[in-house]
Amino acid sequence: MGEITIEQIVSVDGYAADAGGGIGFFDDVDFGDQARTDTEQMRWLGGVEAVLFGKRTYEMFADYWPDADPREDAVATPIGRLPKYVVSRTLARAPWGEGEIEILREGPERAARALAAQYGSVAVWGSLELTDALFRAGLVDVLRLRIVPVLLGAGRGVTPAGIGVIPLELVASHRDSSGMVIDEYRVLRAPRPGGATT
Repeated sequence: MGEITIEQIVSVDGYAADAGGGIGFFDDVDFGDQARTDTEQMRWLGGVEAVLFGKRTYEMFADYWPDADPREDAVATPIGRLPKYVVSRTLARAPWGEGEIEILREGPERAARALAAQYGSVAVWGSLELTDALFRAGLVDVLRLRIVPVLLGAGRGVTPAGIGVIPLELVASHRDSSGMVIDEYRVLRAPRPGGATT
């Protein structure tokens, strides 16, 4: 069974989306020339075998990444190469550049389990409703937080309300030239129904 890693962009005060549901705070980061190489993200993506999206995050990625220039944004290459899937019961098609990606209609838990059985490492980007379901089901193995140096004061947290305490182990930490900190945690126990942990 492969690992499922959730990667979220968050503010320093722990919000994965602002009060309006957006992630515009990420656009305020000045990456300079770092985007051309993004060594840490490229290192991590080298171990990822497939990507799973929720519908809204798929739409954001499909609108930008298929036409992104790898000379300007290095991660465009692995994003283009990796097998990609979207969980949705409403999408009729899932275009990606000149092709399409596969739509998984069986629901978040079954889709994630199926991919984890097929691939050694599955990454889930953003997709807060999808990740809520995966946290509740105890299917998250690794939580990777890209912490933007900004305070929002209000917004949407990384985990669903009422999830309870989930112990984590910090396994890696990296600070890049933009001031963003990337912390990677192993999830030690899954939540039980009612918010307790196993």
